Amino acid sequence: MTKANPSTNPSTNPNTKPINYTILDCYTDEASGLGVPPYLATYARYIYAQLTSEGHSVKYLTIDDLRLYKKYDNIIKPTTVKDKTNIKIYNLTNNKAELTLANTDKLIVLLGVHVPGKYLSALPGTLKEITPLLRDIKIPKILTGPAIFGTQLEGGKFFEHLPKNLFSEIKAYGLNFNDLKKYAAKGAELLEQIPEKRMIEIETGRGCKVGKCSFCTEPIKSKFQNRKMEDVLEEVIAYYKAGARFFRLGKQADFYASDRPIELLKQIRKHCKDIEVLHIDNVNPNSVVRDKDHEITKAIVKYCTEGNIAAFGVESFDPIVVKENLLNTAPIIAHKAIEIINKYGAIRGPNGMHKYLPGINIIFGLLGESKKTHKANMDSLLKIIDQGLLLRRINVRQVAVLPDTYLEKHGGDKFLRKNKKYYWKWRNDIRQKIDNPMLKLLVPTDTIINDVYTEIYDGKTTFARQIGTYPLTIGIKGRIPLKEKISVKVTKHMLRSITAELVE
Repeated sequence: MTKANPSTNPSTNPNTKPINYTILDCYTDEASGLGVPPYLATYARYIYAQLTSEGHSVKYLTIDDLRLYKKYDNIIKPTTVKDKTNIKIYNLTNNKAELTLANTDKLIVLLGVHVPGKYLSALPGTLKEITPLLRDIKIPKILTGPAIFGTQLEGGKFFEHLPKNLFSEIKAYGLNFNDLKKYAAKGAELLEQIPEKRMIEIETGRGCKVGKCSFCTEPIKSKFQNRKMEDVLEEVIAYYKAGARFFRLGKQADFYASDRPIELLKQIRKHCKDIEVLHIDNVNPNSVVRDKDHEITKAIVKYCTEGNIAAFGVESFDPIVVKENLLNTAPIIAHKAIEIINKYGAIRGPNGMHKYLPGINIIFGLLGESKKTHKANMDSLLKIIDQGLLLRRINVRQVAVLPDTYLEKHGGDKFLRKNKKYYWKWRNDIRQKIDNPMLKLLVPTDTIINDVYTEIYDGKTTFARQIGTYPLTIGIKGRIPLKEKISVKVTKHMLRSITAELVE
């Protein structure tokens, strides 16, 4: 097995004989990008685009395809009214795994979760799961994706946990932005192999302009650089012409710092007139505050679709934790940014959600964490509610101690181990005292929510969501046909989800 330097850009020699490649997408989730269905991450698209441009044949499989073949003997059993939809085989492609793998020369396994979440209708594949599934498939296997930098689900020091002889190579199929300009648009052809709607994650930049947060891998993976606005626009248009209607401008640390963000949004709207969803991802609160006359914020409200979230990496409102982890946002700046986004974005749009609201990320286990940290977090969050400000969501997670980060070198999991006994209570305080009251403000009882897609069954309940950034999970009594667009009326509020009834 060879281990490639993650900063390298391996490329197939165009003079060699064409090869039959298959990409096995086990789904990715990292701070700078989401690739769990209904999202389609950049990795598979870039690899597909580059290899097909070089004359190779490339098929695309998901972990669901592989499970159906190896675990379920290619049989999908009908569900009864007592069953829950099997999300392990929910996201199938147009390709059959058994036939595809039989005609494959090289298998590229795309894997890696850095920030695990709860997924409604998909389940990422892990190294532990795929090892027995791939063991008897006797073709060269290449590992790629976020996993080559370590992965929370596999225990941080990734290469120490690799099963021997499973992979012949470990590669980072990274394209620099000059090469990406040549290939990116061709990646849209991949949609022909995927039968369902996908939210296309579009990369606008790499690395971080600040690049200091103790836990973050972005500065390790890439130096800060922006992709040219024209190149981003070209890729969006290519996917739009291929039938995509759902887009998130993500894969960056701060959308406000991207290349001409206002012009980008304006041009997307000009060339993609019936786009259904246009959202952004990460935002540095400092940039929101520094934005002259709040022009970028206003443009996001004007050109993007409702349900949009500015994902703020606040991580902690405790000044001690902020200092010890080199976090880039002071509590006072975070609060000011929340006020600004609310001023312009707290307007309900046609689909029932607000145009543009802040989202807060809180991390447990950072350096310097104490009981005072939780009090500081709660005090700041309660202040937001008391002022009548809205937060679309609060993500709470335990820190992943990943290789070569500042956190790993200056304490590792010390505070995770020290305070783990408090985490359930701390999380529950946020869910009970912040999330539930906030949800009632966001979507009061009888609010009509449109453009909702039914996704799975759990017994006699249908669960549905809008397609977008962190959409609300909605429980509806009865078994409504899946993968249909409906409208619902809010009936009840849970901690982070709602129940609703169908609007005929």
